[in-house]
Amino acid sequence: MAVTLRLPGALAELAGGARAVDVPGSPSTVRALLDSVALSHPALERRVRDETGELRRFVNVYVGDDDIRYAEGQDTAVRDGDVVHVLPSVAGGSGPTAPDVGPPVS
Repeated sequence: MAVTLRLPGALAELAGGARAVDVPGSPSTVRALLDSVALSHPALERRVRDETGELRRFVNVYVGDDDIRYAEGQDTAVRDGDVVHVLPSVAGGSGPTAPDVGPPVS
């Protein structure tokens, strides 16, 4: 068996278009999983982790339904058959709509 890394469309582009990457070799932690994926997908690595190897602040990682921030971080254990999701944070909000916008300020 393998551990599966699932990616949203925006990150899949950096993994050759793959929405799921099966990582054989039974990585024991999220860190080992990401290290393994980094070897074949360095562009994905640069988007997910910074130059020190830490997760970028806008990246969320889940092992199953568990956010690794509330577990052991990148040292969170993974087992054969686990699915690890990497999701970038979504920021946004709503601004004024066109009818509510006043004239430009001079």
